[in-house]
Amino acid sequence: MIHIQQEDFDSGAELQALEASGPATGAVCSFTGLARDYGDKEGVSALFLEHYPGMTEAAIENILRDAHERWPLQGVRVIHRVGTLQPGERIVFVGVASSHRKEAFAACEFIMDYLKTGAPFWKKEITAQGEHWVEQKASDQSASQRWQKTP
Repeated sequence: MIHIQQEDFDSGAELQALEASGPATGAVCSFTGLARDYGDKEGVSALFLEHYPGMTEAAIENILRDAHERWPLQGVRVIHRVGTLQPGERIVFVGVASSHRKEAFAACEFIMDYLKTGAPFWKKEITAQGEHWVEQKASDQSASQRWQKTP
């Protein structure tokens, strides 16, 4: 399940849905990302996130397809918010259900790493000094590169 939305989400409800993924589910792992009051700059009063509809969902579907090829997963849920968000608000939820914890942890981290680098989202930080678009970080690129398959 993939949702790109402006509305907030209920992490607990998402976890319950994953726990109900079936009798083979033995582990559920999740990540919830929150807006902070700092980023590239201090004193961030809001974030503005936008995406390219259709292209964003297709990119996330590809990430999830890759995760399913790597690990035996019973369920995956990705929610990413767009629009204006205040510090403390939820931005993203990634949840994975699998038979075993090792696969659930790995798949959750893999999906989040690739969301940061492979899904077309753009983030603008808003501060008292003005607004600026956030560049992709080298650390995010490194995180996703560690998952690349070697021939």
